[in-house]
Amino acid sequence: MHARIYKPARTAMSSGTAKTHEWVLEFAPTSAREVDPLMGWTSSDDTQSQVHLRFPTKEAAVDYAADKGIEAIVSEPHSRKPNLRAGGYGENFATYRRGVWTH
Repeated sequence: MHARIYKPARTAMSSGTAKTHEWVLEFAPTSAREVDPLMGWTSSDDTQSQVHLRFPTKEAAVDYAADKGIEAIVSEPHSRKPNLRAGGYGENFATYRRGVWTH
């Protein structure tokens, strides 16, 4: 079995960092998806592709994979600089704002 260990990125729909602090072990698909001729749904007989295991640290995920005999590839996360402004979001609506309100 092959697996991938990674730290998930934040969703594109929010600026929050929820669900990005844990490491995920995700199994690679072993069989191709097939299209059902009657309904048109895609299906697969691979149940391991539905399993996503979460771990608090990268070392815990790697140790679990080694203990279970799973060949895992570790993908390191890309770090980004935090975007912190002095006044924050509330500064946009401040009564003492001197600049013109533009978008």
